[in-house]
Amino acid sequence: MERRDIEVFLALAEELHFGRTAERLHVSQARVSQTIAALERRFGAALFARSSRRVALTPLGARLRDDLAPAFARIEGAVARAVAAGRGLDGELPVAFEAPGVADLIRPLLEAYRTPDRSVAVREADFTDVFASLRAGEVDALVTLLPVAEPDLVVGPELLVEPMVLAVATGHPFARRDHVTLDDLARDTVLRAARPAPAYWRDPPAPWTTARGAPITRGPTFATFQELLAAVAAGTGVCPLAAHAADYFTRPTVRFVPFRDAPPVAWALVWRAGGATARVTALAALAAAAP
Repeated sequence: MERRDIEVFLALAEELHFGRTAERLHVSQARVSQTIAALERRFGAALFARSSRRVALTPLGARLRDDLAPAFARIEGAVARAVAAGRGLDGELPVAFEAPGVADLIRPLLEAYRTPDRSVAVREADFTDVFASLRAGEVDALVTLLPVAEPDLVVGPELLVEPMVLAVATGHPFARRDHVTLDDLARDTVLRAARPAPAYWRDPPAPWTTARGAPITRGPTFATFQELLAAVAAGTGVCPLAAHAADYFTRPTVRFVPFRDAPPVAWALVWRAGGATARVTALAALAAAAP
């Protein structure tokens, strides 16, 4: 039996309808009938009992289905795995996350990517240089905040968009508010991470002034996120953050107050220029197709 003959037979054995089988296999109904007739001539007996109202497997057809289906599934699986391996899709895709909590927020995408033969390994990017592991080849892709304008990196699809909040100490006057504005940043010291990043990256509005031109005071920088939050809790200053921080870093000494007028922030998939592996391309295609 040819592969296509087996496929037609098994599809008809499942559908028990010549028209639906033809639609499923994208062939004509006559092609299905001809294939089954040829098989029945070869076996010398009917595989299906037909009437004007129904199609049913004969005992011989049922036995052939039971014998063929598991073997055919194994063959199809082996072929699919060989194709995937040939294209470099099998195996582990290491992805660094600037904020590990984002991995939870995009879990549906990661689950859609995973198969029995391929997986995503979530890594935490270096807090002081989020590009380091990507540039060193330790990971194949990075999920980081936009904007990214690095000549050696490619920016792929956005994976998550979320509002901004302002982290303040619970005793801070802002902690009693329902919201804050960007202009409020001029009323305190703004803390940030100690990251060797270009000027375009995630500082308050350049050149450290509010939209109305009021100067913003830079505070000290911090090597870890927990140190940054500890400084906020101690009243050293305030810090604008992506909104998911309110869920992932809740502590009794820090309040996360929503911004009323700050633009949302976006997280995107980034990879090395010229280094888009088949796995990275597959994940990026899934992300681009997601609603």
